Amino acid sequence: MDRRQQKTRQAVFDAFATLLEKKSYNHITVQDIIDEANIGRSTFYSHFETKDELLRALCTDIFDHVFSEEISKEKTHDFSKTEKNIKADITHILYHLQEKSRYIRRILSCESGEMFMRYFKEYLTQVFEEELMKQKTDVPMEYLSHHMVCDFAETVRWWMNNDKYTPEDISRFFFSTTPFV
Repeated sequence: MDRRQQKTRQAVFDAFATLLEKKSYNHITVQDIIDEANIGRSTFYSHFETKDELLRALCTDIFDHVFSEEISKEKTHDFSKTEKNIKADITHILYHLQEKSRYIRRILSCESGEMFMRYFKEYLTQVFEEELMKQKTDVPMEYLSHHMVCDFAETVRWWMNNDKYTPEDISRFFFSTTPFV
């Protein structure tokens, strides 16, 4: 994607987030997004087929970076030299979610929140299943995975409404109530 396309895409994401502050997801139209982003209809449709696809693209944009295997030094944190383990992975994920909290809070504040959580849980399942494979337990893996994913996803939802805590705090809260680590 060239710079112009990236700028347009970012303008649409920003417009969408702004509209979510004013209206519920179901009441936002593609025309509203076009007007807020100050782009043409064909420009919008060259990037997204529907408003739902826009939400999915926004989530994918957030999650692809958040759940990236490549860890490099970033402005707000540096996990590039940290030993790879589930606690470091979760704290790293939380830093990225904090950076995107402007979008995430708005998405979670209305009916689009359930779509966001569904996408988020898909990504989380991969993270937790890798770790759970190392555990010895008589609890069915599907149950344990579901439990961990839902617990962490709801922890993030709670944190977005209680943002006075750092990613390290939230990681500590989560792991102090998590039986497998």
